[in-house]
Amino acid sequence: MSRFQGKRFVITGAGGGLGLAYAKRLGGEGAAVVIAEINEELGKSAERELKESKIDATFIQTDVSNEASVEAMARTVKDAGPIHGLIANAGWANNVGGRSYEQIPVEVWDRMMGINVRGTWLTVKHIAPHMTDGGSIVTVSSDSVLYGSPLLLHYVTSKAAIVGMTRCLARELGPRNIRVNAIAPGLTVVEATKDIPETRWNYYSEQKLLKRKQMPDDVEGVVAFLLSDDSKYMTGLLLPIDGGFTLH
Repeated sequence: MSRFQGKRFVITGAGGGLGLAYAKRLGGEGAAVVIAEINEELGKSAERELKESKIDATFIQTDVSNEASVEAMARTVKDAGPIHGLIANAGWANNVGGRSYEQIPVEVWDRMMGINVRGTWLTVKHIAPHMTDGGSIVTVSSDSVLYGSPLLLHYVTSKAAIVGMTRCLARELGPRNIRVNAIAPGLTVVEATKDIPETRWNYYSEQKLLKRKQMPDDVEGVVAFLLSDDSKYMTGLLLPIDGGFTLH
């Protein structure tokens, strides 16, 4: 398939996990991908892996919580050619749970908001002005927003903010025919979730309508759909991808 032939997409946090899965999926369908990743080792490794698969990939080291870093990345991408889409995927999610609302330190709360909320906003702020009209942006929330996961208040709050942000951006970018939608993935088997106890995996599987662990390929197809013309009249939406866990 080559439905994305001639298209170029920016993906933040794509050095591994779901971000890299998105890059592989889009690149496999003909797209050129920009890997905006804070970890230089992961970013270079992802770029190398993608190029070995004959995918046009470029790594740019980027800290999404730092405006100067995001602005420099956006300028580099713009100078290299048109931008047709963005996946604002970068976020802090691993090893963040286990504290009640009373126990979360202010510095941890602020770091969470800086990466997940400010990072998403800064990425759109500096990429969207350079996107072609008719493009598509995908932001990343979480099904924990719909469930109200306990002992994760800072994370859930940050992901809830992204839903509101997505709806506002959809209205502001609508006149340019740029669509903005959010996905809300459930717990997915990636590097960042490898240390989660099996009891928690079992609980999630038992509560779902589709009773198995969620894999990256359960999510990447939805993202590809949202970036494609197949979703050309959808914007401002939140799409849960969690096997029916939240029934939303």
